[in-house]
Amino acid sequence: MFRLVQTGNALPYSFPVDPSAEFEPGMVAQLNLHGNQVVCGVSDGSAPLGIIDDVKKNAFSAVSIDEVVIAPATGVPGPGGQLVTPVDIKVELRNPNVAANSFISNPVDVELIPRNGVITYLAGTPLNFSQTGGSTPDSIRTVVSYSYQIPNVPGDDSTMASGRITVWFMRMIAITNMFETNQRYPLNAPLFVNDSGLLTTRQIGASDEYPAVGFVTAPPTSVHDSLEFIWF
Repeated sequence: MFRLVQTGNALPYSFPVDPSAEFEPGMVAQLNLHGNQVVCGVSDGSAPLGIIDDVKKNAFSAVSIDEVVIAPATGVPGPGGQLVTPVDIKVELRNPNVAANSFISNPVDVELIPRNGVITYLAGTPLNFSQTGGSTPDSIRTVVSYSYQIPNVPGDDSTMASGRITVWFMRMIAITNMFETNQRYPLNAPLFVNDSGLLTTRQIGASDEYPAVGFVTAPPTSVHDSLEFIWF
């Protein structure tokens, strides 16, 4: 997803599309060589060009930010007298088909079954939450973020007819859900591009090799699971 909030008078530019690339609107573009021809595909973070406004995917994806997962549990005394679960507890997330490398859980570590969208609180996990508001915990609570493929929605290719990809490259304010979900996005944090063409606050290399491309103007939340940012 990609939505412009504010931009200057310049129009986007179109380039010959990299036939091997897959992308969605909101990912970051980069010029590459395909044989002897200069084409445009997905950035690896080293030379980001602009924001892609086309789609070429087998399936669409979305994100879930700060999803709260609570599992009722019967506790038994553990180390230091703290109540822990004596058995594994499985809980379904809101969405299946999770991208495993995008998943993060805090403050409790869990095991993930990506295809089914199921997490497991392992035996020995401390109880840390009371659903009744009492002083004795009766459940385990964690907060997860991840990206996932939308089921039963086939991909699309808006570049098929023209063989070209549209890229916005001027200074702009925009909104997207194409960002790393396993990072935090505080207000005014600098943004970089990861090796999959997604925005991130994680710099993957030296500053002169992987430059900042913008900064956060509105962080993603559980209510608005998209990132607003300024592109330099």
